[in-house]
Amino acid sequence: MVDRIYRVVLFLSGIIEQTYTRRYLMKNILIIEDDSALATGLCRALSSDEIHIEECHCFREARNLLQKNSYALVILDVNLPDGNGFDFLQEIKQNFSVPVILLTANDMETDIVIGLELGAEDYITKPFSLAVLRARVNAALRRNNTEKGSAVFTTDHYHFDFNKMEFFSGKEKVELSKTEQKLLRLLIENIDITLSRDRLIDAVWTDGAEYVDENTLSVTIKRLRDKLQAHNCIKTVYGIGYVWKNKENT
Repeated sequence: MVDRIYRVVLFLSGIIEQTYTRRYLMKNILIIEDDSALATGLCRALSSDEIHIEECHCFREARNLLQKNSYALVILDVNLPDGNGFDFLQEIKQNFSVPVILLTANDMETDIVIGLELGAEDYITKPFSLAVLRARVNAALRRNNTEKGSAVFTTDHYHFDFNKMEFFSGKEKVELSKTEQKLLRLLIENIDITLSRDRLIDAVWTDGAEYVDENTLSVTIKRLRDKLQAHNCIKTVYGIGYVWKNKENT
């Protein structure tokens, strides 16, 4: 009986860990499309374990979402009932650091040129192949990752946006130094993987310093734990280094 309970606990722990892993560093895409059926189809076609899709149907709703959330990509229908897509594209480029793919039934060359000159990442005309759309979306995400190293980490307790340099522990915004941000990102990008002290020092202190005191890493880890209240997450693996574990503070 005890052995059976233990197996059940291990099984449930695995489900919880997989849930956190799916949420960690997922790429969020916002689809702005007034055709509900098409928007739903796009969500199904593009969703994956690494990509989370949100849809909205007007510029007002899109504006609210962009102000609240971080996105790796926006797919924008040019012709929506409450405004002009080219105007909204300019608004996105002025206020939000996110690439945009334009989606429209208008295939006039002048419109394509205008969209690209206003900063669109790509321009796709209807009707289109879902396979081609997926390929273009993946290409845009790859370019964005290369240029910006896009990364957002979210759990019930933490929200880290490394591009915007915004870090929240619960509802409290936490200010981190550049060194602390580098260290945190390394830990988050290697969840449940123990990183050696040497590897962390080599990766974080890359300013050309010939010598880093062996206590510097320990002190920085302590500051990071204290600031984020992450004592249950940032674990010391004695004799080796440190690891971020998917455990929320209680």
